[in-house]
Amino acid sequence: MERDHVDHLTEQWAQQRPELDTRPLRISARLVRLHRFLEQRIAEVLDGVGISEGELNVLASLRRAGPPFELTPTELYRGLLLSSSGMTNRIDRLEAEGLVRRAPDEADRRRVRVALTARGRELVDTAMDRNVAALGELTDVLDDEEQAALEGSLRTLLLQLEWGSEG
Repeated sequence: MERDHVDHLTEQWAQQRPELDTRPLRISARLVRLHRFLEQRIAEVLDGVGISEGELNVLASLRRAGPPFELTPTELYRGLLLSSSGMTNRIDRLEAEGLVRRAPDEADRRRVRVALTARGRELVDTAMDRNVAALGELTDVLDDEEQAALEGSLRTLLLQLEWGSEG
């Protein structure tokens, strides 16, 4: 079996601290390294479209909301685990690019809704097509059964983190 960077790292720990159970480290270190590789690949894909991953996340949230493709800033930042100010900055950039627009909420004029523009919808669809294709190239090294097992295991870990022991 081929060895990766984490194998080398844990071998060093085994030499220095043989009693240390490194299984949690082996799993989390691989997830962290995988995340970094995924971030690099996604950034490469999105550079070709002209947006960042954070901006894609906002546009994708609006797109997934369905017609009329709008949400409140609060719905956006809660869904994306961002601060209110971080979301405001992203919305400002996307609005300046003509990809979203702010409009008063018709039901409550004190609230604002963020809506995807036609240009934003076209861009997010293109970005998602390219992004999913690139991620598919990376995950295609696993067969269908391996992909399903990995997805199930990752879901279990995320449920624990998202919902604690209630998940």
